[in-house]
Amino acid sequence: MARDDTPLDQETFDRTLEAELAKGTDRRVAEGRARSAAVRAYRVAHPEEGHAAPGAAAPAAAMVSSVAPAAAAPAAAPAAAMASSVAPAAVAAAAPLAAIATAPVREAPAPTGNVPEAKKGAPEKHRLLALVPPEGIQRVEREQGDRVNVWPHLLLEEFIAMFIVLVGLVIFSAFINAPLRELANPNLTPNPSKAPWYFLGLQELLRYFHPMIAGITIPTFILVGLAAVPYVDRNPSVRPGDRKIAITLFTILFMFGATLTIAGSFFRGPGYNWVWPWAQGVFFEL
Repeated sequence: MARDDTPLDQETFDRTLEAELAKGTDRRVAEGRARSAAVRAYRVAHPEEGHAAPGAAAPAAAMVSSVAPAAAAPAAAPAAAMASSVAPAAVAAAAPLAAIATAPVREAPAPTGNVPEAKKGAPEKHRLLALVPPEGIQRVEREQGDRVNVWPHLLLEEFIAMFIVLVGLVIFSAFINAPLRELANPNLTPNPSKAPWYFLGLQELLRYFHPMIAGITIPTFILVGLAAVPYVDRNPSVRPGDRKIAITLFTILFMFGATLTIAGSFFRGPGYNWVWPWAQGVFFEL
């Protein structure tokens, strides 16, 4: 059935339309509301017709009306028999439509709030969905405490650290005597002649290996290895427990340099020979 063919209460339609227009409602919206109210009023006033009866009866009526002229026309007995056989078929086709139209509307029971349970002896076929808290599915934004602004937080901390180091250096230089030594005398070479402490590890290597190996090969191998570490260890974690390769390489390099520096500083005496510091003294000057 078309929308315009739906029966409605004209009086209710006019009254509702006038009330909606008086409220300032758009005319299309007002007509829709008025038509809906008029259809409901008509169905309340004519309950015997049913909601789907007009739409279901139309095809049946059309079929019967198409068969009736054929039966009324002057024809022989076979034509009358054919009309009588078509009429029951039309009625049988219209019967399900009428049954659907007049079937009672089933309403679901009101919710009780109880958890549904299977009948006794019946297998369990239902599974309840788990309730997920809203914070478990919402996207958590990163808080401000997870980041540090360069200004003023980072630069302020660096300035305070620099100020503390500067004050400590001034106090140290005021109370500790650090005179300059005399000019170098090429005719008087000190014994032992040691490099500054940060080069003592390299000087100690020269005691064991050829200068080409100790001065070029080993330092080049160390520098190239340090440059290659970021490409070998691509672990993005910042936890020490997850960076075993980086921690192992750093420990080996640190202990290698520290051992050579300590040996050259405290265990080398005149002629750069091996001495025990508790037996012959410490031959080391800053």
